[in-house]
Amino acid sequence: MKSAPAPRRRTLWRRFTAGTGLLALLATALVGASTAPAAAAPAAWTPKPAPMTTPWTSQVSVDNPLPEYPRPQLTRPDWANLNGIWDFAVTGRDAGQPASFSEQIRVPFVAESSLSGIKRRITENDKLWYKRTFTVPSNWNGRRVVLNFGASDWQSTVWVNGTQVGAHKGGFDSFSYDITPQLNGGSNTIVVSVYDPTQTGGQAVGKQRINDVNPHAGGGIFYTAASGIWQTVWLEPVAASHVTRLDMTPDLGNSTLRVRVQAASAGGRTARVTVSSGGTVVGTATGAPGTDLSVSVPNPRLWSPDDPFLYDVRAELLDGTSVVDKVGSYAGMRSIAVAKVDNILRPVLNGKFVFQTGTLDQGYWPDGIYTAPTDAALRSDLQAHKDLGFNMVRKHIKVEPQRWFYWADKLGLLVWQDMPAMDTGKTPDSAARTQWEAEYHAVIDQHRSSPSLVMWVNQNEGWGQYDQARIANEVKAYDPSRLVNNMSGVNCCGSVDGGNGDVIDNHVYVGPGNTAPTATRAAVLGEFGGLGYKVPGHEWFPGGGFSYEDQASVSALNNRFVGLLDAIRIGQLPAGLSASVYTEITDVENEANGLLTYDRQVVKVDTARVKAANQALVQASRTPAPPVTLPTGQYKSLRVTTPGHTNKYLRHSEALAYTAVVDSGSSALLKNDATWKVVTGLANSNCYSFESRNYPGEYLRHRDFRVRRDASDGSALFKADATWCALAGSGGVRFSSANLPGSYLRHIGSEVWLATPGGTHAWDNAATFTEDTTWAVDGPWAP
Repeated sequence: MKSAPAPRRRTLWRRFTAGTGLLALLATALVGASTAPAAAAPAAWTPKPAPMTTPWTSQVSVDNPLPEYPRPQLTRPDWANLNGIWDFAVTGRDAGQPASFSEQIRVPFVAESSLSGIKRRITENDKLWYKRTFTVPSNWNGRRVVLNFGASDWQSTVWVNGTQVGAHKGGFDSFSYDITPQLNGGSNTIVVSVYDPTQTGGQAVGKQRINDVNPHAGGGIFYTAASGIWQTVWLEPVAASHVTRLDMTPDLGNSTLRVRVQAASAGGRTARVTVSSGGTVVGTATGAPGTDLSVSVPNPRLWSPDDPFLYDVRAELLDGTSVVDKVGSYAGMRSIAVAKVDNILRPVLNGKFVFQTGTLDQGYWPDGIYTAPTDAALRSDLQAHKDLGFNMVRKHIKVEPQRWFYWADKLGLLVWQDMPAMDTGKTPDSAARTQWEAEYHAVIDQHRSSPSLVMWVNQNEGWGQYDQARIANEVKAYDPSRLVNNMSGVNCCGSVDGGNGDVIDNHVYVGPGNTAPTATRAAVLGEFGGLGYKVPGHEWFPGGGFSYEDQASVSALNNRFVGLLDAIRIGQLPAGLSASVYTEITDVENEANGLLTYDRQVVKVDTARVKAANQALVQASRTPAPPVTLPTGQYKSLRVTTPGHTNKYLRHSEALAYTAVVDSGSSALLKNDATWKVVTGLANSNCYSFESRNYPGEYLRHRDFRVRRDASDGSALFKADATWCALAGSGGVRFSSANLPGSYLRHIGSEVWLATPGGTHAWDNAATFTEDTTWAVDGPWAP
């Protein structure tokens, strides 16, 4: 996302056991075993007041927050949730374990959040300390005990009963330790230290910045930092030989699910994978752990946003015929690729093009910051996308818990997953690059089996950019089953396009702008929109919000937003655009451009109307109208089709565009002025530009809405101004501006303007608008 907008010539140049009931069990959120309850909270602990309360703020349990099983694609029946009240302390960054822990914190909410009960600013000079006790259930005897962390930001060190069991760097990937040797058979103590320098370090931080935790002016597109444990902490018993991960890749061409069972201490063991549907086994395969097993899935029911069908999966480790470990999971059968569709390179889902319409989703909460207050809250933002007719979501430079991916898989949303960026304006050093790439690989490994995830977005707008092409190639090689976006916003903010990957991705505010496909990459609009409307009583810092284009009323917001979606459908989709990401699903702190308010209490837009516009956009991609084609390299004249004026043609006079009567008796000069060479669009090869017959090198373009003939200065702006996308009109062709889609070439009062239906200028007059914006492409007056 771009920084807050500055004035410009035009605003545009801006988701337990496997088997029959697995999915139902997950959906009803199996909770942690009561065999290891969190310590009872002392009466003194209370949450801090939230700057804004969501519908779920008051529903968060003190002792057992987020009780749902945290790892839906690798489930075991026995586990113990360690979320709840932990002892807490903050020391200097270089200090050792404190002698006493004077505070208490509710895990897994970060120290900056109100739901943690701490709610204060954490800096690069601080180290966070967590402590709690637990007892291992007696029925776990004879098994190994693993301590799991969903995520902790950023450098975490873990001790059990005074012995360090491990250390981890990374804020977005999970990590685990076998703590069996440290257990004492009675009450055990965990201590965790976390150091998080946020943007002052070199690590992936995304949108986090060290700011005041209370609402305040400013902040722009960056938000409150999230330090420490921010995802579920839990224990599970495992066999000495046990499954550690399932890598599942659908192969529609062979009607198989390819599964690699990753396992620990699995020498001499056999892996068996069973896929079932509704309790009926559809396929089984066996083989060595760590190798690809192909499980037959005959006549697979394909996963898609319209039918997000999930198969149950069970994986077992066998010692001979004895099962030594068993895990449950699920999978979706779908493919994603890029392919030529009507000679335009587009992303295809299950072999078919469907326009991907989504929003930018930051994943921030006013009460929990990085952590949704409840699982229902986590689900709600994805459900909001479905309610509004979107079929895609771009998770913006944050990686959510695995339950978020489960809900995306279950509800049916295509996911573009960003790798969180390093800080802006800095060139990362060797250590930072090594860490960032290692964490990216871990993120890919942990989410590579989610059917909803269809694209990896490596970098964004040049933030911490380096080795773009190499990284894109490596990510594609590491996960060839998905699309790769080397840089979202290649046209923005000093970013450098690696030139490779599966898509070319522009950011245009307000847009939707002009993004053209190439011979090797599909065109996507990674960010656009940012329309703002502040809802009184639902602002993070009243009066402090900003947007890319403020709207005066709810009505204006609806009209403008639906107009943007319609413009993509009418103009940009036929011109080669294959996906768009609207900024954004909710307000975030001082960003007021959400479709929902930051507290999720108000949906700003007309849900039914937006859903209809999105559905029309998706349907248009399934049943596209034949493209309007013009003969490039030939001279043509553009004739008016408005009744009573059909003897007029578009001509230039003293560099301005007019319409005038032209006939056989007209002067040679007038005939030349009314003749244009049709050439491939200067800014979009699927559109057109019109070069003057008698002024070669000069083109029909718009500038400040007036249409004129100007010489090209070679700039991207000129090329976009002089590019027109041809659309079918009644009795002729309509020409939509490539960089102002939804605005059309129009004659009015003999002058020629760039006009917008429903606009406020005189040249936007509704009378005969359609007729005035429809032109007949005739033979040239001056061949």
